[in-house]
Amino acid sequence: MTREKTQKPWGYFEIIGQDQGFKIKKIIILPQKRLSLQRHKHRKEYWVITKGQAKAIKGEKEMNLKQGDSIIIKKEEIHRLENTGHSNLEVFEVELGEYLEEDDIERLEDDFNRV
Repeated sequence: MTREKTQKPWGYFEIIGQDQGFKIKKIIILPQKRLSLQRHKHRKEYWVITKGQAKAIKGEKEMNLKQGDSIIIKKEEIHRLENTGHSNLEVFEVELGEYLEEDDIERLEDDFNRV
């Protein structure tokens, strides 16, 4: 099965599975890049680091993650993921909720000036 890559300024993601109430993405974050500081109104997320090392912001906490680590982001919780390594960061993200579209991202801070 060929999956479409959605290019982003920080890397790309592929949707590898979805059904009612969930979506699974493979996310690749390029070295020294990071996602926007954001939150979601309609979904929670579960991240599993499968390659590389990352810094995550989850609410008021900042933590370092490596291969095999996982983290749960609750609805409305402020979060960010950053690739702190020198090779690609690979993350599998499971989104859970009634609405799972990209316009459920509220960006609070963004390196690429996206709204």
